Amino acid sequence: MELPIPLRQGVERLLEKVPLPTLKQAAKTLSDRYRAELRDGRLHMAEEMAVKAYLATRLPATYAAVHASLDAVSEARPDYAPKTLLDVGAGPGTVLWAALDLWPDLEQAVLIEASAAVRRVGEALATEAMTARTAWLAGDVTIDLADLKPAELVTCAYVLDEIGPASLPKLIDRLWHLTDNTLLLVEPGTPAGWQRILSVRRQLVEAGAHVLAPCPHQAPCPLVPPDWCHFSRRVARSRLHRLAKDADVPWEDEKFIYVAASRHAVAPPQARVIAPPKSGSGKVLLKLCEKDGSAGEKLFTKRDGDAFRLARRLDWGDAV
Repeated sequence: MELPIPLRQGVERLLEKVPLPTLKQAAKTLSDRYRAELRDGRLHMAEEMAVKAYLATRLPATYAAVHASLDAVSEARPDYAPKTLLDVGAGPGTVLWAALDLWPDLEQAVLIEASAAVRRVGEALATEAMTARTAWLAGDVTIDLADLKPAELVTCAYVLDEIGPASLPKLIDRLWHLTDNTLLLVEPGTPAGWQRILSVRRQLVEAGAHVLAPCPHQAPCPLVPPDWCHFSRRVARSRLHRLAKDADVPWEDEKFIYVAASRHAVAPPQARVIAPPKSGSGKVLLKLCEKDGSAGEKLFTKRDGDAFRLARRLDWGDAV
């Protein structure tokens, strides 16, 4: 998964004159804050250089994760084509770009972002081949959502890890009330990110939401720690990305977890692949979360005929 060409070109223009040592230091500081999940009252991207470090080292990965999550929504609801988007904690517009790639007829987007530095960059990038009418609003996602209008698609990606646990239930309640159709939340694919998504999922199910993805059921998650549910997308690193992170490998794997919930029930898949498939000669071992609320490994061999041929084509995260 690569960034859309207009977005990639816009990012390259913003970064072309940034001194590499400055970018490397900003990238390290930003990475340290994300890894520590700091909640010290400061925004991770309060300064312009932090935003540029994000563009260089994090945007391709978060775009890939968000796009994959939206792909799952589209797969669960092939007839779904939202016209309005509300993105809470929008960053530089990552969700908007991914949503427009999937639903080019999106007409209107409202993006809430607390950091003025991020909003400036997001607005500058959004002038590049952006078709939807966009409004960028300043706001703290925990207190400034009262006067917003509902949207067909409401999203909140890579935001919950910056919010204190006590504030989450109220935020999720508000997001659900703003959702006319579908709500998507995406988090880092860590055990802590999974636990946040589990908490959100429980609250949404109790509120009457229908889980679209990734779960093929409404039952409690069958996984038990230290196991946890997450998915992954491999992302090519640009030359600048490698230099900024002193990285030798030309790619990275972005691990993420998400939940998509709808006001409309849909027929769930039979199962979802929740780990990398293990293949051998004439056999495939899949770890599946199943429609009945269970999870476990299932072996498919040539004797299984069509089921085996299907299993060989499946990848981590696919619905069955």
